[in-house]
Amino acid sequence: MAISSKVLISVKHLVKEYNHGTVHALDGCDLDIHKGEVVAIIGPSGSGKSTLLRSLNMLEEPTSGAIFFDGVDLADKSVDINLHRQKMGMVFQHFNLFPHKTVLQNITLKKKTPAEAETQARTLLERIGLSDKANEYPNMLSGGQKQRIAIVRALAMDPEVMLFDEPTSALDPEMVGEVLDLMRDLAKDGMTMAVVTHEMGFAREVADRVVFMADGKILEEGSPMDIFDHPQDPRLQDFLSKVL
Repeated sequence: MAISSKVLISVKHLVKEYNHGTVHALDGCDLDIHKGEVVAIIGPSGSGKSTLLRSLNMLEEPTSGAIFFDGVDLADKSVDINLHRQKMGMVFQHFNLFPHKTVLQNITLKKKTPAEAETQARTLLERIGLSDKANEYPNMLSGGQKQRIAIVRALAMDPEVMLFDEPTSALDPEMVGEVLDLMRDLAKDGMTMAVVTHEMGFAREVADRVVFMADGKILEEGSPMDIFDHPQDPRLQDFLSKVL
């Protein structure tokens, strides 16, 4: 799928401070994400990656700066943030499924008539090969299955963009592949995605653009080839020497 020239998300001079301004989790970040683009966000622990991602749908409220989604500044207090969150699917590290609801009930929580919701949920479960799990509860599933259910639950909202916060870091190594395969399929289908990840192979192979963060700043961004084969910033060179 071709990447559109349309900027879907635009982050301007984003700052996030904690402890009365003594901790800068984000220190003046600027980032544009185009429709249909897959952006991988990499960097050492504590670099601000998850804070940046969680700011995109205002789960983290910025100290200053602007976040435009489809031209609307989400940091503007008068904006109905819940309306915009419906257009942004969010997948967390620890699945965040409701333990007391079945797989089917977890997926059909959002809008639509019950019949439509169930039809769509069953179609999505079939797509990921888990239609036989519809009536099971999350504690009966493997980590990889839970994460794939969490992804299709987000897809059931028909989002314009998918945000992934280290979606494989809580998984056993043999389950990582099944989650990344689903994400690859989404990328092929043209879903706009922002992915905070430790999976360098995925970033290199699937991302259109890779963003490297350290100390709350975006220090370098470029194509996977630029970032992995020709890193410019010394911090990026040092980081890659440890993880590749």
